[in-house]
Amino acid sequence: MEEDIVERIGIIGVGEIGRAIVMGLRHGGDELPEVFLSPRGADTAAELSERYEGVRVCADNQAVVDRSEVVIIAVRRQDRHDALAGVRVDDDKIVVNVMAGVGNDDLRQTLATGAPLTRAIPLPAIRERRSVTVVYPSHPRVNSFFERLGGALPVADEAAFNVFSALTGTLTTHYWYLATLTSWAAGHGIASEDADRYVRSLFQGVGRALSDNSRSLHQLAADHETPGGNNERIRTTWFDPASSEALTSALDALLRDLT
Repeated sequence: MEEDIVERIGIIGVGEIGRAIVMGLRHGGDELPEVFLSPRGADTAAELSERYEGVRVCADNQAVVDRSEVVIIAVRRQDRHDALAGVRVDDDKIVVNVMAGVGNDDLRQTLATGAPLTRAIPLPAIRERRSVTVVYPSHPRVNSFFERLGGALPVADEAAFNVFSALTGTLTTHYWYLATLTSWAAGHGIASEDADRYVRSLFQGVGRALSDNSRSLHQLAADHETPGGNNERIRTTWFDPASSEALTSALDALLRDLT
């Protein structure tokens, strides 16, 4: 609906996620909102403003808030008090909190505002509009904003939001797993660049298979296995019940910290 379109977006904290959001907004070629960036992450902000029309770097964080309808807070958790000190947010603004481990009650106390606050988990793939963004609490304008960047997934409560947040902590483990496979192959005489190329190709194919929503993840795994075959052997000897329990325990510990 027309009233849900965001025409002016502000981003305080222009790091990896801030960059990805701007790139995602500029990815589709449709009508785009104006984007106002904070001077935090000055090099990245300057690069984006030079690269994209309608992207401007503001003198300070208050100017970002004043010029925007929706303000995304994307600073590191430990930097939030310094970054937001003295910043005034009128109640007619919408604030999107993408700081991991910082609840909205905490942020509301810091900002001393009655503005609507929504938490969100945008991921780097949002730059290509290929990332579903978890949102809590649901807000029509925030949902609409992230729908155009790959999809919005509103959840019922903060407990559910924290579960999704914990899942994002597994991303670099996946990359490290792939790097370990590459190193293993190199240790057996395969040129590093050949091992890297093959492992990337192998798991890009896995990524494409994930787009088949008609099959569950367990079914996808079964469809790639032959009884008694190589895949089943590695899964059952390496990713055994003890390994599964260790992963579950690590996620439980992370979830406790997030809550």
